[in-house]
Amino acid sequence: MIKAILFDLDNTLLWDDKSVKEAFKATCMLAEKKYAIDPEVLEKHVRENARTLYASYQTYPFTQMIGINPFEGLWGNFADEGEDFRKMKEIVPAYRKEAWTKGLEDLGINDPEFGYKLAETFPVERKKNPYVYEETFKVLNQLKGNYQLLLLTNGSPDLQQTKLSITPELVPYFDHIVISGGFGSGKPDAAIFEHALELLSVKKDEALMVGDNLMTDILGASRVGIDSVWVNRHLIEKSEGMPTYEISNLEEILPIIKRINRS
Repeated sequence: MIKAILFDLDNTLLWDDKSVKEAFKATCMLAEKKYAIDPEVLEKHVRENARTLYASYQTYPFTQMIGINPFEGLWGNFADEGEDFRKMKEIVPAYRKEAWTKGLEDLGINDPEFGYKLAETFPVERKKNPYVYEETFKVLNQLKGNYQLLLLTNGSPDLQQTKLSITPELVPYFDHIVISGGFGSGKPDAAIFEHALELLSVKKDEALMVGDNLMTDILGASRVGIDSVWVNRHLIEKSEGMPTYEISNLEEILPIIKRINRS
């Protein structure tokens, strides 16, 4: 009998990839206006430089453990407690400027001042573009009141709370919100899932994990014996036997839950 549902946030309820894409598009258009360069080519180079730079910092193992990606580094402030977050907060201003400046340099443009301007524009544009999947609220409306709902998200508490503050209508649906950076480890670590079960006061067979990421949401749930629903919107092929259920649209979880509770 399902009593509680754990939801991932990014690219499960919030369409984070689209928000990032739109922020890149708006920012890169400034470079198109100034230097007549292809905004999509600039975006590609900035993304590549961001990934390379991000992996070069001493904070990288921490960001991997907590689940903070390079593009979150391009707009997050990381005003969180702890030495690792303090280091990230120190690193990100130069990281942002360098990622954008190197992206321009790849296209033959040496203009660090403009790189800085683009680096400062991107966070503004990202905050302007909070996208929520069309079906998110339809599903939450049907679940709220019938099940306990817990939001289980990897990332910096400051950044994840920023995402929630610009989509404030999401928050009231959840009985609990657990953010990896506040807990101390991220999905797929079994400990964060066990913590979620304790908060909900339910057993592992009374909960269901819903998420888009096989390597964090689904793997982590399997480690503690929680059944999982993989939201596979892009119809990616998977290795057999990982998620308990697979869907391509969030609304498909409703009949799955009914079926489980009838059996």
